[in-house]
Amino acid sequence: MDVGVVGCGTAGPAAALLLARAGHRVTVYERVAEPGPVGAGILLQPTGQAVLARLGLLERVRARASPVERLLCQRVSGRPVVDLRYDEIGTPVGLGIHRGVLFEALFAALRAEPGVALELGCDALRTEEAGGRRWVVDAAGARRGPHDLVVVADGADSAIRLLPELRVRADRNRWGALWFVARDPDGAFGGRLFQVVDGAQRMLGLLPTGLGPRGAQPIVSLFWSIRADRVDSWRAGGLSGWKDEVLAMAPAAAPVLAQIESPAQVLFAGYRDVRMRRWHAAGAVVLGDAAHATSPQLGQGANLALWDALVLADTLAAGGDLAAYSRARRAHLRYYQLAARWLTPLFQSDSRFAGWLRDRCLPLFNRIGPTRRMMTATMAGIRRGLLRCSIRVTDP
Repeated sequence: MDVGVVGCGTAGPAAALLLARAGHRVTVYERVAEPGPVGAGILLQPTGQAVLARLGLLERVRARASPVERLLCQRVSGRPVVDLRYDEIGTPVGLGIHRGVLFEALFAALRAEPGVALELGCDALRTEEAGGRRWVVDAAGARRGPHDLVVVADGADSAIRLLPELRVRADRNRWGALWFVARDPDGAFGGRLFQVVDGAQRMLGLLPTGLGPRGAQPIVSLFWSIRADRVDSWRAGGLSGWKDEVLAMAPAAAPVLAQIESPAQVLFAGYRDVRMRRWHAAGAVVLGDAAHATSPQLGQGANLALWDALVLADTLAAGGDLAAYSRARRAHLRYYQLAARWLTPLFQSDSRFAGWLRDRCLPLFNRIGPTRRMMTATMAGIRRGLLRCSIRVTDP
């Protein structure tokens, strides 16, 4: 087939590479003329690692990653809320990486792939169907293509996913997170994703983030939960009071806070909750955050995007159609969308009851073997439902 891929983030490049290597002709359209590494740390789960292994990119990424063996979330008092360890379910450990490391690995592979053409600086706004094929239409009105298949993978704020055949709900979450990437020369934050919570209104996260796209020194990503409408007042309030608040919750964060000299260094990330009943139309399929963005509570965004690309390529290689792709993804995606929708208010909301409920229920679930293993499998990205078996992922 002749395939057009819109978006060069995570799902788009992975799908382009897998489809090109299966013999399809692929053109990737990217809005940014000179894309580069941006963002903070993400947790690459066993599912995402398996896709990178298929692409031959895992070792490159792992060389700049920090192994994460456990998730520890505790209250300000030090009492644990959850303590989950990968070794209990026999999967590879998570990899804390800078988002730019993943981008550079995928983008370099795209540039080197003979079956892929890159169209950078192309702001794709919509597709048009004609004669059973689809054109990609850019902001200037120029039509690119036509293609037998258009893969829409341009992120949570995608406009092109609004195909007439598809019903989409994309709500902006009231909460988001401030983030900052700091140096961690001694590797003091290695080995675990560490979170501290105080009710549902305050949450701090520290994720070891490997070496980053360029440096030779370990880094760590700090995340601070905040409501989107409070970001401006936070910036106007200066750093002193906020640093005292963070230190009272997590004294170990002191070396990170010492590197923040201005509110402008701390960036804000908002979230969307994107829901679609199906992810395909005639000659088009939607992948990644454009199809199913959620809050990052479960840390699955990049991993689900990579798995989307793998399932699409495997479905087409087996002779399946786009409807078969939607069927193949339904259970996995529905589970994580529903889990994120239920869990997010327990960690990010104005509800006092939500925090109280979390602090009493999750520690109990953590002490019971079967529920703890289910939570760990959920963290690892391999669950397909409360009663469904997990995806099998072995260490590449």
